[in-house]
Amino acid sequence: MTSSLEILDRLVGFDTVSARSNLPLIAYVEDFLKSRGFAVTRVPDPEQDKAGLFASIGPTGAGILLSAHTDVVPVEGQTWTRDPFRLTIEGDRLYGRGTTDMKGFLAAMLACADKAARRELREPLKLAISYDEEIGCVGIAKMIDALPSAIGLPRACIVGEPTSMQVAVGHKGKSAIRAICHGEAGHSALAPRFTNALHLAADLVAGLRALQDDLATHGAQDDSYAIPYSTVHVGKLSGGTALNIVPDRAELLFEFRHLAADAPDSLMARIRALADDIATTHGAAITLEQVTAYPGLDTPADAEVTRLVQRLARNQTLTKVAFGTEAGFFDALGIPTVVCGPGDMEAQGHKPDEYLLHSQLDACDSMLDSVLDHLG
Repeated sequence: MTSSLEILDRLVGFDTVSARSNLPLIAYVEDFLKSRGFAVTRVPDPEQDKAGLFASIGPTGAGILLSAHTDVVPVEGQTWTRDPFRLTIEGDRLYGRGTTDMKGFLAAMLACADKAARRELREPLKLAISYDEEIGCVGIAKMIDALPSAIGLPRACIVGEPTSMQVAVGHKGKSAIRAICHGEAGHSALAPRFTNALHLAADLVAGLRALQDDLATHGAQDDSYAIPYSTVHVGKLSGGTALNIVPDRAELLFEFRHLAADAPDSLMARIRALADDIATTHGAAITLEQVTAYPGLDTPADAEVTRLVQRLARNQTLTKVAFGTEAGFFDALGIPTVVCGPGDMEAQGHKPDEYLLHSQLDACDSMLDSVLDHLG
């Protein structure tokens, strides 16, 4: 049998930063699974050299789905003391880009697949392996419609993002938005005669900050989260060409992360009304474009899938995570879903010298062994 550590060594060696192709890794995984008897469906991206996979082994039926993404965040601009794309083992620490987020779980999935090929299963083991998760769950959004016909709907799904092997039953949804503020170009000596696009953008930022204050004070609350309310964040503002020219265009990138109780359509309607009011006041225009979005997750603590994964992971601790995952896409298909995987996102995710504790990988292997026992 092939161990998860051996597989992790291979996976870390693939540079699958989201800006690059993941096809070499996908080819490795596809060959790995097919050689062990899995039925594999490759789902190519329609616009770029990337792909995801759905796979299944065992008899016809619902079964359990394990889910991981293949892409990792960049290392540029970070100070690494080790080669980020070579697994380095020092004591209990497994260093390398993606070890925590989330090639550790992917390695454990494939080790589980290797064992499944040697087991008599009563229900199928199913796998979902995606791409471009780190840039807003873009890949799974393109893949998800192919899941029912490729492998059929499972009765439970475990998304293996790092939770320190605790069972996470919720996270906020997210929408990323680009606002284009349209002003009028003119000489700065006559600035009051023209509509300054940066002024429009500044008014929009002020309005978004007021919306955040309102959500914090009057919006829905969920104390399971470190930030218990929906949040609005402005990440980038750009515009203008020279100091002596009134800018006729400014671009603002912002996001909101919403609790399940705050409907994203309602939040977006409030933001559109805010932008329209600012534009009307200045006799100008502000256009809003949704760049990416993913749904949140809010699985009941007493749901069957929650209790099942608590038993499989031998961990009764329930949590909700601050970061987004692909879990909401599976949940939206009616698949009961939780998040549970090795590693500590807050301590290690997206950081230089990222590492995964070997003991966490062992705990994940143990949980997935229990998955096979449950299916077999």
